[in-house]
Amino acid sequence: MRQKNPEYMAEIEAFVDEFFSSQRRSPSIREIAGNVSLGRNAVHRYLREMDERGMIQYDGRQIRTRKIQAAVAEHTSTGILGSIPCGPLSMEEECVEEYVDLPTRLFGKGKLFLLHASGDSMTGAGIDDGDLVLIRQQEEAQNGDIVVAYVEGEGNTLKRYMKYGKTVFLHPENPKYTDIPMKNCKIQGIAVSVIKMIGSPS
Repeated sequence: MRQKNPEYMAEIEAFVDEFFSSQRRSPSIREIAGNVSLGRNAVHRYLREMDERGMIQYDGRQIRTRKIQAAVAEHTSTGILGSIPCGPLSMEEECVEEYVDLPTRLFGKGKLFLLHASGDSMTGAGIDDGDLVLIRQQEEAQNGDIVVAYVEGEGNTLKRYMKYGKTVFLHPENPKYTDIPMKNCKIQGIAVSVIKMIGSPS
């Protein structure tokens, strides 16, 4: 077997890192070949050789360099599922708008999703219209938790969970709204963080 050129290996690894950073996926063999001075068959042989040497992880499709492995371990890909009303209840259809990478050091791990807050009933809790609310998916809540609750026949809402005896109230954090007494309240998740935009995104 012809000895592989270490300069080509370094060039492939650098391109894979740069591509993943911008595209959040592994490049194809064709994309690598189009950016280094090698044909597609040669790129494939180099990737196999680099995998055998422990320089990368390559399963025939996904490429994981050391830098990519570290980035994946430190971040959680989290879906933005649309909006959640902070006001009158309304039907909302769960739909992933896009995925964003959140650092696990700040937000932790688990089944997480993001929702756009809509309305002003939770302003007293620091949740304003348009904020992104990070939700941990779970079906149980403690008194005082801010929850995403599904009310049958009404839809989803974001409120503070309050239980007195067997009675549950969804409590708004705005004095112009009143508590919503519940007989059948399905908890879909607990709010764990709020992400705010300051100014317009570039």
